[in-house]
Amino acid sequence: MKYRTLGGTGLQVSELCLGTLMLSAWGKNTFDDSDNIIQRALSLGINYFDTADSYSRGESETFLGRSLKKSKKRDRVIIATKVNSPMGADPNSRGSSRRWITKAVEESLRRLDTDWIDIYQLHRPDPNTELSETISTLQDLVQAGKIRYFGTSTFPITTLMQSQWIAETSKRARPMVEQPPYSILARDIEREILPFCEQYKVGASVWSPLAGGWLAGKINSGSDVATERSRYWGDRYDMSKPVNQTKLRIVQQLSQACAKFDIQLNVAAIAFVLNHPGVASAIIGPRTISHLEATIQSVDTQLPAELLDIIDEIVPPGTTVSDDDRGYLPPAITDSNLRRRNG
Repeated sequence: MKYRTLGGTGLQVSELCLGTLMLSAWGKNTFDDSDNIIQRALSLGINYFDTADSYSRGESETFLGRSLKKSKKRDRVIIATKVNSPMGADPNSRGSSRRWITKAVEESLRRLDTDWIDIYQLHRPDPNTELSETISTLQDLVQAGKIRYFGTSTFPITTLMQSQWIAETSKRARPMVEQPPYSILARDIEREILPFCEQYKVGASVWSPLAGGWLAGKINSGSDVATERSRYWGDRYDMSKPVNQTKLRIVQQLSQACAKFDIQLNVAAIAFVLNHPGVASAIIGPRTISHLEATIQSVDTQLPAELLDIIDEIVPPGTTVSDDDRGYLPPAITDSNLRRRNG
């Protein structure tokens, strides 16, 4: 395993970060199943683990905490978890308010069975809470020693810049990590997000390098994988959508291009995102040990310049094929009332 510096934190993190979304009932995994994957990841040199309070309503955090305690390697790993997503019917059990974050961090610490969280991230923007209030709360948690660093996930560039400005004016801790989606099919962050991360030394840990499985080579029209994922994830795998037919054609082109260089598409996909100088780590989300081991080769794979040029021709730099892969669309896009003058 190779390691990179996570932005300006000074932390050395493995190029592959183990995402634990599927290490719970969501991935049909028991604790023993999840523990086997986590222990294998540790043996492979992975020292960076990503989870969230909302993953299977806390079960992912619980499994990760139990497994790391069993390994006795808590001091040697970096744990990143997140807050913001709904954690119950109570309308205040979500979001980025001081009230909720203060409660949620304690619950995450309990589930993870740890005294501190290395990186605490806002899962998505919260348009209902003043950003200055949220940043102040996270700064207080750093000062209290409950978290070491804080960051964001899938934030638009304007909000990232605003976050930095708020922290700068308060002369206290600033957001040090951003976790955006990035894959060959979702390259929008190459325009502003990754250059921003490089300029301000914000560590970029990118998620979904396989574009939710599209670049794993197992999704095609009528496949059982596409049918099953469509049942749980809706439009993203609905093969009746024209954009998904476009994605299928692109994946076929990419597969053919990679085959010419004797590189598997899934390996090339992860190697591609790791090739960007603004990326510190790629978050993988295996459901089985075989899924995990299938990705390890990517850290030692150097993509030929000719192949990178072909990829740029198939999916031009800065292009995201489908909005389904963006991870977040702001209310200005999703709420038609914000695009209409009343009266």
